[in-house]
Amino acid sequence: MVQPAWDDVEPLAVGSAPVPEYGSGSLADLLPTLAAGMAVPGMRAAMPELTAADRNCVFLIDGLGWEQLRAHPDEAPFMTSLLGSSRGGTGRPITAGYPATTATSLASVGTGLPPGAHGLPGYTVRDPDTGELMNQLRWQPWTDPRAWQPYPTVFQLADEAGVHTAQVSSPHFQNTPLTKVALSGGTFHGRLSGEDRMDLAAEQLAVGDRSLVYTYYAEVDGKGHRYGVDSDAWRGQLMYVDRLVQRLAEQLPPRSALYVTADHGMIDVPFDDRHRIDFDEDWELRAGVALLGGEGRARHVYAVPGAETDVLTVWREVLGEQFWVAGRDEAVAAGWFGPSVDERVHARIGDVVAAARDDVLIIASEREPKESAMVGNHGSMTPVEQLVPLLEVRS
Repeated sequence: MVQPAWDDVEPLAVGSAPVPEYGSGSLADLLPTLAAGMAVPGMRAAMPELTAADRNCVFLIDGLGWEQLRAHPDEAPFMTSLLGSSRGGTGRPITAGYPATTATSLASVGTGLPPGAHGLPGYTVRDPDTGELMNQLRWQPWTDPRAWQPYPTVFQLADEAGVHTAQVSSPHFQNTPLTKVALSGGTFHGRLSGEDRMDLAAEQLAVGDRSLVYTYYAEVDGKGHRYGVDSDAWRGQLMYVDRLVQRLAEQLPPRSALYVTADHGMIDVPFDDRHRIDFDEDWELRAGVALLGGEGRARHVYAVPGAETDVLTVWREVLGEQFWVAGRDEAVAAGWFGPSVDERVHARIGDVVAAARDDVLIIASEREPKESAMVGNHGSMTPVEQLVPLLEVRS
């Protein structure tokens, strides 16, 4: 498939959406490439521009998109100095995957699979077995994690192959279902402070002749949602995490590679009726809709049985100049969720899928009051949300 240029996208047509670089330059391709370089069976080096290393560390900064990093050189001098190293020295970003949201992206990172395979294709999606919306970040309501995402993680496969494998993150995440299905394998080490995580990640890298270590920081995303990426609070977090990256980079043991990446970027959306379309107050958008899933910039719409065609028609008519609006089969065929979609995942995807092109949201002020009040948002396929860095430091 020929990918359309990022800056040459036509509205309306489903095929004009800039599909993520599944199979060659997406988050799902990172760990398999690193594991292949450490001779883990079954792993493929999908990004050959990355040079193999015996010890690999991935530091994922939640919410730090490529465009936000490039726009703030003063706040992030160390990471800015590494921009030329991104993606194996090509100086290019990679893509998150669709939707560009945390649960989906973390599952892509950890399993090495696109959303259509690992089965976490959105912030909230319908569980076909219950008919209820399932929040895949908070795992509510409860469902069996292994039934929902049955594939082994790259960490598990690496651990079985004799690679020293560790995750270093907040203790809060140790036993969450999302961690179990996306990031488990080896040993989890909980540390509260960012500095402690960096120090321990470096120590864990040195433990094995072959090591795979993952560490994570959340508050860049948190401040962006609450205050926006144009806020002092967000810039303060960027300054802090820049120092964390440098701290880790300066402690790398021999034969190591550090990769700094993110799960998505972020865009601030103004608080007015033109930029925030309220589903709960729009009778046209509500007509024939049984469940509204996803998030403001990446909606899954589940129709009342028999109303699928009508809902798709109305959503295209109302939103088509600002959103890529596709029926489920159209979105699957266009590769939005990856080259293929597993049978168990197919019905989790909305009857209608709406991905924002412009700086707009479909909020739901009554159903989703907290999410509807966020300043910074993400989820869609625009460069500001989709492109993430892959900065590299080697020892």
